[in-house]
Amino acid sequence: MTKTFISDSPMRIYALSEKSVTIEFGDTISKDLSDTIAAFNEVILRNPFSGLNSTVPGYCTLSIFYDPVLVNASALSGETCFEKVSAYVNLLSLKEKNDATFLSDQVIIPVCYDEQFGPDISEVANINNLSKAEVIQLHTAVEYRVFMIGFVPGFAYLGGMDERLSTPRKQFPNPRIAPGSVGIAGGQTGIYPMETPGGWQIIGRTPIKMFDAAREIPSFLKAGDQVVFKSISAKAFNDLVEV
Repeated sequence: MTKTFISDSPMRIYALSEKSVTIEFGDTISKDLSDTIAAFNEVILRNPFSGLNSTVPGYCTLSIFYDPVLVNASALSGETCFEKVSAYVNLLSLKEKNDATFLSDQVIIPVCYDEQFGPDISEVANINNLSKAEVIQLHTAVEYRVFMIGFVPGFAYLGGMDERLSTPRKQFPNPRIAPGSVGIAGGQTGIYPMETPGGWQIIGRTPIKMFDAAREIPSFLKAGDQVVFKSISAKAFNDLVEV
């Protein structure tokens, strides 16, 4: 699925550290803003400046990390690294925003919602006056947008969840959340890529390895991806784990 960078909203650029800047595109979490950020990120990656190390999309921002030695030695306009990278961002924005695009992938993620994998699914159902079957139906009925990857490597924050599933975080976080656990916190859903503490309400688990440092692209998902959850049985879960 192709998206286009068409925003005319003014960007605000500020220094995040001596090795990074952040571009702020707005202050409201939305699909349109996510499209803009993902498309402009593609523009930067296709047109890297000398010293560019990495980019990190957020809900409303895009952070750019760079090597200050290489940036200082570059031909970019400006006296300081901040001035040079800011000038680069502004020039790229003016040049590319009318035709910049990015490819958005749709990813189907199998999830087992049995209570052995989703210990909080009954709590989510009770809080929202739903049955467990209704929780599963609502959670698998929509297409989600990966707004950003954060918290730990590979943790995907997904927007677009049905409001009827909105559930507060746990009062007391669980010290050990299993890898692949699918959780709900407020109006978002997310997937834990590795065992960590966490306060999200866990409603299921996927057998997919969401982060693997040995892979060429370690994170299974990226910002801008479209995600659909598919309910599977415990047997199917175990079969997929063994593959």
